Amino acid sequence: MSSILKTNALESEAIYIFREVISQFDKPVLLFSGGKDSITLVRLAQKAFFPAKIPFPLLHVDTGHNFPETIEFRDRLVTELGLELIVRNVQDAIDEGKVVEESGKYSSRNSLQTITLLDAIEEFKFDACIGGARRDEEKARAKERIFSVRDDFGQWDEKNQRPELFDILNGKIENGQNVRVFPISNWTELDVWSYIEQEQIEIPSIYFSHKRKVFLRDGMIWSHSPFVYQEEDEEIEERIVRFRTVGDMSCTAAVDSYAATIQEVVGEIRSSTISERGARIDDKRSEAAMEKRKQQGYF
Repeated sequence: MSSILKTNALESEAIYIFREVISQFDKPVLLFSGGKDSITLVRLAQKAFFPAKIPFPLLHVDTGHNFPETIEFRDRLVTELGLELIVRNVQDAIDEGKVVEESGKYSSRNSLQTITLLDAIEEFKFDACIGGARRDEEKARAKERIFSVRDDFGQWDEKNQRPELFDILNGKIENGQNVRVFPISNWTELDVWSYIEQEQIEIPSIYFSHKRKVFLRDGMIWSHSPFVYQEEDEEIEERIVRFRTVGDMSCTAAVDSYAATIQEVVGEIRSSTISERGARIDDKRSEAAMEKRKQQGYF
């Protein structure tokens, strides 16, 4: 019973945050990756504004190196729910010379998303970007407020944040500023999965065990793909795996798992001693990798 009450309290908080966004901002958007956290946000937004439709669009910054299963799910979800989806592509920023494609063993487009995101915010004049980041994921995200202000360059200053006392959320911003909003900031990975189980929310198939061609590097399981650099001596093998977190194929490692249902995934997470961000390859670049990206305008 205590776990149910906790989940309901978290749901109520998230719904309150969504409604505060609509009351305080003129042009919000929900940042959507097709992962479990952003899918959970969609369900919470449905509940916040029912019986009306979700009153803001979804924005996906597409690296071009996403898992096909995620893109298929994204398109099906927005069609079924009648949502507005805006897609902006990192490839366009590369073609325009705004960013330079990385090369080599650890190359990824993940960090290149920042410019595309900031360009989209400027293009549509979004003043609030709603995202699924959670404080338990990573220490830089633990420093975020629920309403996290970005300056007119899209940058985050972790030393200059507003206090959030009780449930008072201050959305007042100056011209050019925008706010990143985190309705599930206080949730844990287990909270999200328990909510998905409770609500019977459909999620992409790659979150469940499946056979995939992979190779091993640095003790992590990398997906074999044309988008992922691979050394000649890194042998391809087939393993039964799943993904705990979903991002660009070049920055998301798989885990060995036979969890084929939500119930089995929840049980697996309960007994896990490793954070889900332990499977994010891009976080391994440096101890402060996430914080540096956030300071530059990353979500």
